[in-house]
Amino acid sequence: MGLSYTAVESTSLQTAEIYGQALVELGEKHPEVVALTADLAKSTKIGDFMKKFPDRFFNVGIAEANMFGVAAGMARAGLVPYLSTFSQFASFRSADQLHTDICYQNVNAKVIATHSGTSFGQAGSTHHAICDLALVRSIPNLTVICPADGIETYHAVMTSYDVPGPFYIRINRGFDQTLYTPELIKKIGYKFELGKAIEVNPGSDITVIAIGSCVYQAYEAAKYLEKTDGLKVRVLDMHTIKPIDKDAILKAITDTRRIITVEDHTIIGGLGGAVAEVIAEAGKGCAFKRLGHQDHFAPIGLHEDIMSIVGIDSNGIVNAVRETMKMDFEEDDDWSDEF
Repeated sequence: MGLSYTAVESTSLQTAEIYGQALVELGEKHPEVVALTADLAKSTKIGDFMKKFPDRFFNVGIAEANMFGVAAGMARAGLVPYLSTFSQFASFRSADQLHTDICYQNVNAKVIATHSGTSFGQAGSTHHAICDLALVRSIPNLTVICPADGIETYHAVMTSYDVPGPFYIRINRGFDQTLYTPELIKKIGYKFELGKAIEVNPGSDITVIAIGSCVYQAYEAAKYLEKTDGLKVRVLDMHTIKPIDKDAILKAITDTRRIITVEDHTIIGGLGGAVAEVIAEAGKGCAFKRLGHQDHFAPIGLHEDIMSIVGIDSNGIVNAVRETMKMDFEEDDDWSDEF
């Protein structure tokens, strides 16, 4: 069964809402699927599974690290546990158990990390997950996904069941913009494939690589820049952080020579760091700029306000593109004289 919806229903297609629906669908198909929460069933939408399958739902209380250990044991017993808590708690608070119990043993446990980035902005720095990708991306055996919207969240959750091994799926609190409308899906021929970036907008002048809620902002910036500046901005939805799509990055370097990354995360160790590693290993020079939290904690406030302050909304991306376009490159393919 695939996800379908009407224009009226599209307003409810938030990442957390769709995650809850997708998990129920998996539960209906696969009796070995179980769900775990650390007393956050309502906030993380995993409560939808609880209502449908109360005998396959487990609330361990406010003990996130213990939940990860329990999930590892369940996976070793042949079950497929989906455990969900806030991203900050799923990464830093449960780091040892994620590392040792789940990833070191390479068990088939799936972590749905909600309230990522500053999507729960008014809760403050204790609940802002702006460093989690730097941690989880470095753990062996762990697949890391950051969907752009509810539609992509659905595909990520369904794919996680089909692929054995640990997953970390990073989604927002909710209130997300819908990027993949029926029109855009038809226009670009949308297809979710693990480890393969999606070209949301074609372009030959500059490439913006984004994740999560920043993909929508990048797409809006690209449309604006084409109208106002005549720029062709390629936008890549790099939904899979690990394994990252190296081919798409290298092609963007060759085609556009200018790369900007955008993420609701520190610029250290997340998407920007991952793309920088690919560029450095390729040995090809390009103009490169990382948009995100610049090695400082985020202010407290609404998500959209924080994104504006940090410069990862559409206006911030527009400004960054204009700055980066000021750097000129030779037209030849000889990289030896670059930088």
